[in-house]
Amino acid sequence: MGIDLKAGGRRTGHKSSMKAARTANPYNILLIKLYKFLARRTDSAFCATVVKRLHMSKTNAPPVGLNRLARYMKNKEDKIAVIVAKVTDDVRMLEVPKLTVCALGFTETARKRIVAAGGECITFDQLALRAPTGANTVLLRGPKSRKALAHFGHSTSVSNPHTHDGVKPYVRSKGRKFEKARGRRRSCGFKV
Repeated sequence: MGIDLKAGGRRTGHKSSMKAARTANPYNILLIKLYKFLARRTDSAFCATVVKRLHMSKTNAPPVGLNRLARYMKNKEDKIAVIVAKVTDDVRMLEVPKLTVCALGFTETARKRIVAAGGECITFDQLALRAPTGANTVLLRGPKSRKALAHFGHSTSVSNPHTHDGVKPYVRSKGRKFEKARGRRRSCGFKV
């Protein structure tokens, strides 16, 4: 069987964003170039991970709140927190510990509070000069907590019966009359 060119043909124009940066932000493009070079010349897994995360879409680079950041950095005060995303303020947090944070961006209040606590906010090019291989750094991520994720199943395999356990269905409403037949009760075929 060949490729039905008339019906759509080959998938073209679907290159990975790792080959060419999708972002229009010139600073991000320069950071990608810098860390790609460092990853190649230093064989550093840290730099390779940073490059991978710089290529990520906004959905896959969720912001990190100050509270979460402080929690992750407990007993690691001498290290630099590295976040390939934005750092946001958390009003529920009363005291911010002294932190050295490297991130793509900071909200105005988050930056103010970190600096006021005696910490510092640095950029990725400054980090490249301080720790080119990522020594004494802690690479962190924000939480992926979008509503859509509740509808996604787990990894599927023939031997995994729990693929659809706890997966939220796309239903108009939850009740007796909605999607409660085959597949949702034992008496009608099967239940997941």
